[in-house]
Amino acid sequence: MAALKIKKGSSSHSAYDLRDSHSQVESSHTLAVIVDNEAGVLARVIGLFSGRGYNIDSLTVAEVDHKGHKSRITVVTRGTEAVIDQIKAQLGRIVPVHEVKDLTVEGSPVERELALIKVSGTGDKRIEALRLAEIFRANVVDSTLESFVFEITGTPEKIDAFADLMRPLGLAEIARTGVAALSRGA
Repeated sequence: MAALKIKKGSSSHSAYDLRDSHSQVESSHTLAVIVDNEAGVLARVIGLFSGRGYNIDSLTVAEVDHKGHKSRITVVTRGTEAVIDQIKAQLGRIVPVHEVKDLTVEGSPVERELALIKVSGTGDKRIEALRLAEIFRANVVDSTLESFVFEITGTPEKIDAFADLMRPLGLAEIARTGVAALSRGA
C-alpha cells in the first residue's frame, strides 16, 4: 500500500482535495454567507475549508441584522467550478447557515477593502509618499516627523498597487480588513 506524501511547496493538496488539475482552471470566487450570529459558527465555516484543504484568500464577518441576530460572512476563495460548487453545497448544509450566494456567478460584484499602511521616511521619500497617496486618494490618518499612516479603500488590486509603490519609500507595516462585497443591480 503506497503512502500519500505531501511536500511543502509542491502542487499536491489535501487527501480530501477533489480538484482535478487537468480538467479546469481555478478562478477566484466571492461567497456571501448569511448565518446565525452565535458562538462557534465562524469556526464551523472555517473548519469546512481547512478540513478539505481549501484556501481562504479573504474573510470578513460582521452582524448585519441586529434584531434577527444574523451575520454575513464574505469569503474569497479559489477553485475549479466543481470545487466551488462543492464548497457552496457543504456550506449550505451547516445548520446555522441561512443562505449561500456566489457573488462572482451573479456578475462582477462590487468589492472594497480598507487598509492602513504605515510608511517611514524623510526628505524626498516622504514627499513622494504624499504625492502617491494623493493620486490613490489615500488619507493621512496619523503623521509624525518620521512616518505616516495612510488609510486607503478600494479594490484589493488597488491596495496591492499602492502597497507595492510604498515599499521602496519605506513601507513599515500594513493592516487590511479583507473584502466586503455586494452583488450589482437589484
